[in-house]
Amino acid sequence: MDFGITIKPDISIDRIVKLTEQAEASGFSYAWMFDSHVIWKEPFPLLTLMAANTKKIRLGTCVTNPAVRDVTVSSSLFATLNLASHGRMELGIGRGDSSRRVLGKKPATLETLEEFVRVFRNLNAGKTVNVDGVPTKFPWANGQVPRVWVAGYGPKALRTAGRIGDGVILQFADPDLIEWCLGFAREGAKEAGRDFGKIQVMAAAPVWPSDDVKTARARVRWFPALVSNHVMDLISKYKPEELPPALTSYVKNRGKYDYLHHCEVGSDNADFVSDEVVDRFCILGAPDDHRKKLDRLRKAGVTQFNIYLMCGDEEQTLDVYKHKILRHYRR
Repeated sequence: MDFGITIKPDISIDRIVKLTEQAEASGFSYAWMFDSHVIWKEPFPLLTLMAANTKKIRLGTCVTNPAVRDVTVSSSLFATLNLASHGRMELGIGRGDSSRRVLGKKPATLETLEEFVRVFRNLNAGKTVNVDGVPTKFPWANGQVPRVWVAGYGPKALRTAGRIGDGVILQFADPDLIEWCLGFAREGAKEAGRDFGKIQVMAAAPVWPSDDVKTARARVRWFPALVSNHVMDLISKYKPEELPPALTSYVKNRGKYDYLHHCEVGSDNADFVSDEVVDRFCILGAPDDHRKKLDRLRKAGVTQFNIYLMCGDEEQTLDVYKHKILRHYRR
C-alpha cells in the first residue's frame, strides 16, 4: 500500500514546502493539496514550489473541481506542472464542495465532471479538442497525461469514478463503507469494459497516533463534519434504503455548517459528531492500532492511504509513520 499526505493551504508557505520535503524523505509516495481558493491559499503556486523542492514524490489536487476554473486553464496548469515536476502530477477531482458553496454556488454535475476529464486528458496528450466550437491544442505539451483520481460518495458518482477514473478517492477510513463504495465503482468499470483491478483506490482521512484517545478524538472530530456536507447532498438525492445507515444516520442532529471554519480543529461545525463516528472515519490510537486498521483497509481494496495532515503536530505524525508504520508496509 502506498502512503500520501494532504496539506491544507492555511499554514505558511515555507512550512508547506518543508512538510512535503519531510514526507518525501520519510517514504511517502504522494503529496496532495486541498483546492479551495477563497478560504485558503491558491494551490497551484504551492504545488509549483513543492515540485521545485522535491525529486520523487508525486503531487496533485485532492481535490479540484470542474467549475472553479475553465477546463483549458486547469489543463494548462497541470501540463505546465508536469513539465516542471518531470511527470509527477496527478489530478484529483470531484464535483466541488467548499470552493463552490462558500461562494453560494452548487457543485458541478457529474456530466460536467466527465466532460472536463475527457478534455483534460486530450489537451495534456497534445491532441486537438473542440472547446466551445473552437479547435484547441497545447502545442507545447509533452504528451504525458496525469492520472485522474475521481472523488465520490454516492452510487452515481462512484460508478462514474469506476467508468473514467485511474483512481477512486474515498474520504473516510471505514473499511465497511469503503467496500460498499467500491461495489458501485466496480459496476462502473464493468459498464465501461475496464479492468477494475487496474484502478487505484485511495482512502483519505486524518490520523492521530497516541494512546490519549480523548485528545485524539478532539483533534480529528472536524473530519466527519466535513464528510457530512457530502452526506447531506446524498440524502437529498437518494431514498434512505439506497444508502447505508453507517454513512447517513450520524447527520441527524447536524446544525448549520460554516465553511469559513472548514477542516478546523475545535470548530463548532463538529459538535454533533459522536465518538463512535470519529473512531470509524479516522485512525486513532497507538501505532499498532494504526497498522491493524490499515491492514483492514488494504484488505477492503485500498491501494493508497492518504493522511489529512492538518490536526496539529504534523511533523511528529510524519515521524511516527516513518519509523513505526511505513517500514512495516515496505517489508
